[in-house]
Amino acid sequence: MNVDIAVVGGGIVGLATAYHLTLKYPDKKVVVLEKESEVAHHQTGNNSGVIHSGLYYKPGSLKAKNCIDGYKMLLAFCDENNIPYELCGKVVVAKDKSEVGRLRELFDRGRENGLEGLEMLDQARLKEIEPHLAGVQGIRVPQTGIINYKQVCQKLVQKIEENGGEIRLNTVVKSIEQMDDYIQIVTNKSFVECKQMINCAGLYSDEVAKMHLGDIDTRIIPFRGEYYELTAEAEYLVKHLIYPVPDPAFPFLGVHFTRMVEGGIEAGPNAVFAFKKEGYKRTDFDFRDFFGSLLWPGFQKVMFKYWKTGLGEMYRSFSKKAFTKALQKLIPEVREEHLVAAPAGVRAQACDRTGGLLDDFKLVTEKRAIHVINAPSPAATSSLSIGKTIADMVEL
Repeated sequence: MNVDIAVVGGGIVGLATAYHLTLKYPDKKVVVLEKESEVAHHQTGNNSGVIHSGLYYKPGSLKAKNCIDGYKMLLAFCDENNIPYELCGKVVVAKDKSEVGRLRELFDRGRENGLEGLEMLDQARLKEIEPHLAGVQGIRVPQTGIINYKQVCQKLVQKIEENGGEIRLNTVVKSIEQMDDYIQIVTNKSFVECKQMINCAGLYSDEVAKMHLGDIDTRIIPFRGEYYELTAEAEYLVKHLIYPVPDPAFPFLGVHFTRMVEGGIEAGPNAVFAFKKEGYKRTDFDFRDFFGSLLWPGFQKVMFKYWKTGLGEMYRSFSKKAFTKALQKLIPEVREEHLVAAPAGVRAQACDRTGGLLDDFKLVTEKRAIHVINAPSPAATSSLSIGKTIADMVEL
């Protein structure tokens, strides 16, 4: 099969990229290769559905730029295509005085990133808008919202196909060979010859890159995020999305409360090293994935540095009581009986050889290919901006 552009991966970043490519090159053949029987099956379909505002990200970083631009593009796309969302707002809370300095830094960072309407909350104002929340100060972020990203992906598929593109499901990439003037992608079904390849394979982005480039300096380490849902009688405890002040040394936001656009409230996630790249259960194990992570020099350094944090996350995975205790730091009235186990997600965390946990987007352009090695949260919010950025890089 000869095509002009092949996109590997049918998550929201791959689909947004393919969508923009069909707009840029209406006369070219664009195909998306997805190994599952549906699009948005993994990270996109198992996240918390938050529309991020850009509060957290370093001004001038790819994360900040793509989040802010992507936010506007996402809302416009949803408005144009009747995709429901809700801008319910978020409260970031400092649990005690030791976190106030970092909270104020977040406030300044948000304003520098162009967020309007940010409100610094004293304790009285916190209690007014979130009566059950514990904390000494907070920030209210009105731009933050909730959405079902699978619905966005379904509409992107429709647009891609209307524009002449193709989605090939159940198509697993087995190997990649670089030719003089094209790339040959061997799949479980046949092979695809393309002038340009875009790797948006998410949890397997490093594996796809290695097929094409040989060894690379980054590995994807899977972290499972486990959630509970609040019972209906406990939903009154939460009015907004509620987040703690994040630990700057760790690329996760901590357990929090998230309203869902279809109704209900999620609590979590933790961040537990997964023994399989698509390991949604504690018992999921893949020999190659497990030892591929464990033997990576960078991850060994991470384990040595964060062993205490990792053990705490693992303990909360097995102890509902400990998970509840973490949530009670935000809302003391939450009880174990208020929590019902919910489906988990798996996050692709990029780790370099030196033990650095990559916190920004990483694109590698080489040999007729663009490899999206790292697309961390807020990648779903940013997806249309990331997709346009990648499409702008492609020259046929």
